Amino acid sequence: MKEVLAFLRKEVMLEWRQRFAVSGVILYLVSTVFVAYLAFDGLIPVQTWNALFWLIMLFASVNAILKSFMQEAESRQLFYYTHISARGVINAKILYNASLMTILGLAGFGIFVLFMGNPLVHTGLFLLNLFLGMLGFASVLTLVSAIASRARNNFTLMAVLGFPLILPMLLLLIRVSSTALTGGSAGVSDILISALLIIITVILSNLLFPYIWKE
Repeated sequence: MKEVLAFLRKEVMLEWRQRFAVSGVILYLVSTVFVAYLAFDGLIPVQTWNALFWLIMLFASVNAILKSFMQEAESRQLFYYTHISARGVINAKILYNASLMTILGLAGFGIFVLFMGNPLVHTGLFLLNLFLGMLGFASVLTLVSAIASRARNNFTLMAVLGFPLILPMLLLLIRVSSTALTGGSAGVSDILISALLIIITVILSNLLFPYIWKE
């Protein structure tokens, strides 16, 4: 746990020094939502609102998490390898990316509501679903970023590996959000499945990442 907290503190300090990364993602959110607002002239069906929101958040997540391992120099990774366990690294990365994506998710929701309106019937359910979605995106894309960092064409590899893994979770998130928008039943089973997928992803990351880290 000390390793995770120390590495997490390092990630926060680096992000604070390089605030342009988060600023770039927020700029992407604002510009994309504003273009959608102009395209739909402020009038958008509920289901389109739902799908568009999650697509924008998905691509924002990819842009934010892509740099998780790709910004690390090989010499720095060698230093980490000699001082920190592989599980400490991956758990700290997942925890940091989950915190970052939660903040960006709430910011994206606020921007989306500002431009596109708020058609939600169950806001609490939507926010819970948003929180689980950001955790899911962070857990999956962090592991994919670690794999892709070992390849030369890493962005393409991350897209190829990441989207098939994200798709089942994305469909669940859209389904629960649709319930929150239309005022249907709570969709407890879908929420439990989303939480279970996150747990499985974190466990797999702890099992698989040590082999990647050795390379």
